Amino acid sequence: MILRDFKKEDAKFIAGWINSEEELYKWSADRFNKYPLSGNDINENYAPQLEAGRFYPLTAVDDNGEIIGHFIIRYPKDDDDSSVRFGFVIVDPELRGKGCGKEMLKLGIEYAKEKLAVSRIDLGVFENNESAMRCYESVGFKAFSKRKCEMPIGIWNCVDMELFL
Repeated sequence: MILRDFKKEDAKFIAGWINSEEELYKWSADRFNKYPLSGNDINENYAPQLEAGRFYPLTAVDDNGEIIGHFIIRYPKDDDDSSVRFGFVIVDPELRGKGCGKEMLKLGIEYAKEKLAVSRIDLGVFENNESAMRCYESVGFKAFSKRKCEMPIGIWNCVDMELFL
């Protein structure tokens, strides 16, 4: 597996991995609020963030060049270069539970450490996404706070997690 820069063509694959409204919100919180999601929706969401900078969408590909995962890295604060946030973490549904998410996150952590020179990474995960939470814990993320998030399909508990490098 390698990480490469996200390409606009990747978006249709990523959108195709989201098979229910619940999965959409687990993946994106309230950032899209539209199901079904299209690749165009993803590209439209990413375009202004890419233009503004401090936003790094990455795609994981296997040894055959097949897209198998995706996530974004962004700087949440304009005045802080020491910390980034991972988001929109997703793996091809056919490969979930096989260690691909863990491998992708390890590569992302290395990317953040080597290319962005940060000392901290954080992310948010909903309590009802237990497999994702276990995956994050397996690469060293630790919970540091909880908050309630009002989603269009209910109120969910979000766990904020962090990893110090």
